[in-house]
Amino acid sequence: ISRGNSVFKSPWLKDFYEFYGRDIFLAESSATTGGLDSLLQPSGTLRKAQLKASECYGSQQTFFVTAGTSTSNKIVHQVLTKEGDIVLIDRSCHESPHFALLLTGASPYYMPSYALDRYSIAGGVQLVTIKKILLDLAKKGLLDRVKMVALTNCTFDGITYNVQRYMEEILAIKPDVVFLWDEAWFAFARFVPHYRQRTAMHSAGELADRLRSPEYRKQYEEHKKKFLSKHPDFDNAWADQRLMPDPDKVRIRVYATQSTHKTLSCFRQGSMIHLHDEDFNENVRDQFSKAYFTHTTTSPNYQILASLDVSRRQVHLEGYELVQQSIEMALVIRRTINGHPLLKRYFHALGPSELIPDEYRSSGVKSGFDPKRDWDAVARAWEVDDFVLDPCRITVYTGKTGIDSFTFRTKYLAERCNIQVNKTGLNSICIMTNVGTTRSSVAYLIGSLIEIATELEQRDKAFSAEQRENFVEDYERLTMLPQLPNPDWLIEVEAIAGLP
Repeated sequence: ISRGNSVFKSPWLKDFYEFYGRDIFLAESSATTGGLDSLLQPSGTLRKAQLKASECYGSQQTFFVTAGTSTSNKIVHQVLTKEGDIVLIDRSCHESPHFALLLTGASPYYMPSYALDRYSIAGGVQLVTIKKILLDLAKKGLLDRVKMVALTNCTFDGITYNVQRYMEEILAIKPDVVFLWDEAWFAFARFVPHYRQRTAMHSAGELADRLRSPEYRKQYEEHKKKFLSKHPDFDNAWADQRLMPDPDKVRIRVYATQSTHKTLSCFRQGSMIHLHDEDFNENVRDQFSKAYFTHTTTSPNYQILASLDVSRRQVHLEGYELVQQSIEMALVIRRTINGHPLLKRYFHALGPSELIPDEYRSSGVKSGFDPKRDWDAVARAWEVDDFVLDPCRITVYTGKTGIDSFTFRTKYLAERCNIQVNKTGLNSICIMTNVGTTRSSVAYLIGSLIEIATELEQRDKAFSAEQRENFVEDYERLTMLPQLPNPDWLIEVEAIAGLP
């Protein structure tokens, strides 16, 4: 490529240059050529950027990663686990932790999540399930081998954990366990109060302050008198009791991996590792450096690194407004789909009552998306419920169309409307709003769905008897899905994990 008249030897190179421009080539550089900070040993600009990110996200330390959260998960696993350790992990998690376990040699204990058979969706792992697993391992003399609990928050379908309560009760059984919260789709949550309380870093800070306070110590002494005096050893009563960790034994060790590129203004592959680990400086720093060096290239893409810093600055200054707008756009989509006389015949945006069983919603909130609803009750749900539903993750039930969701995604949405969706189930699609969602994009989506629904209505009116019979078969197949695999057998797979 010449600097003058742009002489190209290959037509495809000319197209590439005209699309991206000259700056993309001029911006390509490496720390090895001098003048730029090193990601592996930052001392200048990158160090400042990571310090600012740590301040922004409320962590003790933050590290940039240019190969996505898949690599971030591998780094954290390699830092904290080794062969012989037991890792309690959600069996429905992303594939990267499975690969990480292969690299470290740690033994996975796959925990089952609750099943939503009608939609073939796996929810979250119940707290009582984790407690029972830990108590069972304690009875078998294996609790000392448990090193980490790894969970996804929030899930692809928007199921969001009560992070602080989970960590508090788990620490009551295993006070030195490490938590890894995969927040790949939750990087935006820090910037709105009701979301923030369910993030790993905020919860870790709140929990650390609470457990060190004189008020908590008094509460714990009462807990010892009323419960621990009657149940000094691990027994079945521990599974049903609200547990409190011993403030003299507990260690707050929490890691979060976030795909900044998924929900914020960052280039693909941009990710961050946040940590709040009371043992990091004394026991973990060297091992972290080794794992970070292992999985990080000496020639990182500086455009990705710059976009991580730009994204941080944007949400640091405007995060509240941007996330609130994202929520507003999601509520518009939900209300329109469920309220439009034509759309609701073929589609339905699922809410908390359909994606979270009643026993995990102590607040009793069923929707949370109704403008006439008492918002105080919704706020309480985010404070106390085991699980809440992120309104920005819109799971749209498509079974009533008689079209499987894979065909619906490709033939109707992608090919015809140029609409890409984040996830496809057997009878549902997942639509997601983010900080870049505009009113015009929402209007285009709704208009496209109305056009599709109008076509489906005309199709239904024109059915012959044979077509109607075939449609009924397809409809029944999509609305009456078989049960997901029974999770009970997963509790008995200890032999697979090398457990007696």
